[in-house]
Amino acid sequence: MRTTLEIPDRLISEAMKASNQRTKTGVIIAALEEFVRRSRLQRLKRYRGRLDCEIDLDVLRKRK
Repeated sequence: MRTTLEIPDRLISEAMKASNQRTKTGVIIAALEEFVRRSRLQRLKRYRGRLDCEIDLDVLRKRK
């Protein structure tokens, strides 16, 4: 999707350096992916201590 945005050059440059992205599109996609990932993690954390799972982590680790 093509979109026009006004983002400060300083912020884009800093984000490109921090993320090792070579394009503005790349840095924006990386930032959005990270935002979505963190948002999903926050939602998952709400269930901490509320789910009763019978999962043996040692067995799962040995499956690899």
